[in-house]
Amino acid sequence: MSSFGVRSCSLFLSSSLGDLSGEQGRQMKTSDFYYDLPKELIAQDPLEDRSASRLMCLDKETGQISHRHFSQIIDFLEPGDTLVINNTKVIPARLMGEKEGTGAAIEVLLLNRVKNQESTWETLVRPGKKCRIGTRISFGGGILTGEVIQIAEEGNRYIRFEYEGVFEEILDRLGEMPLPPYITHRLQDKDRYNTVYAKYDGSAAAPTAGLHFTDELLEAIREKGVNLAPVTLHVGLGTFRPVKVEDVTQHHMHTEHCIIPEETARLINETHASGRRVIAVGTTSCRTLESMAGEDGEVRSGEMDTAIFIYPGYRFRVIDGLVTNFHLPESTLIMLVSAFAGKEHIMAAYEEAVRERYRFFSFGDAMLIL
Repeated sequence: MSSFGVRSCSLFLSSSLGDLSGEQGRQMKTSDFYYDLPKELIAQDPLEDRSASRLMCLDKETGQISHRHFSQIIDFLEPGDTLVINNTKVIPARLMGEKEGTGAAIEVLLLNRVKNQESTWETLVRPGKKCRIGTRISFGGGILTGEVIQIAEEGNRYIRFEYEGVFEEILDRLGEMPLPPYITHRLQDKDRYNTVYAKYDGSAAAPTAGLHFTDELLEAIREKGVNLAPVTLHVGLGTFRPVKVEDVTQHHMHTEHCIIPEETARLINETHASGRRVIAVGTTSCRTLESMAGEDGEVRSGEMDTAIFIYPGYRFRVIDGLVTNFHLPESTLIMLVSAFAGKEHIMAAYEEAVRERYRFFSFGDAMLIL
């Protein structure tokens, strides 16, 4: 089973690969990260109570495992720790339309708005063969129309939209959340595929580790003296791209845009200076921090496009802990958590999660690695 151009605001740019202990990295094979997952353990719907999901706690040094509920995560946090959260917001980017002239069904997935062109988007279109340059597509009975104006080398279509009013309001009315391919149920409440702290539109997929937090739990965490530090990484569909090469080092990582505010960088650096822990909520927060940190571990503020690929052998510069969901076999995400906690510990933990009937993937249960 396998998964499915910006200027920097700071003077610092990270290497896309980070620091690797090369020998260990070169020996890694994609098949090393395979595990057998019964289909019925893939969570199809979110729980009614976000924080009621289960929480597997993993000691990254010893591999020891304990089983809790997510609301108990507060017991593992200490005053002065900093939780880093990704405040990106998933937009209802999936549009169902009809080809003008033939009425053929066309599915359009919005990927990126073209810079300085408010009405033009890079999109993924199905079926692509029906959408040549000049093709016009109608959505919602003509409330929104689009014309294919360019075809990228990889087949993505650039569509210029025509509408009256505010595009985001029309999208909220006509669009659907672009759920991952392994979720087959229809999402009843669009808000459940966003975190409670989602703020900035731009993602095609949710930073799912954060879906477990409620406003009440976050308030209790603050009251305990734990800091909350926001970053932004707009999650692209590349997060579901399977690793198709056997040699892990030959995988071409997708690029995503990330931002670290000045206040967040200051707070993270002060947390480390005081001997406290920085805990990333999700692999996206982790990738953002590791992309924008220097050799000394100091985090710089600003924004950049990152294609950092973290797999065993990587030397982490910033994070001391990680909150994450259970990831697809042979994916870049399971490679990242294996880099942080050790491949043997992670694969053993995943086997334990299967035995204990944990719920997997986006709407599934969580893991805390410390």
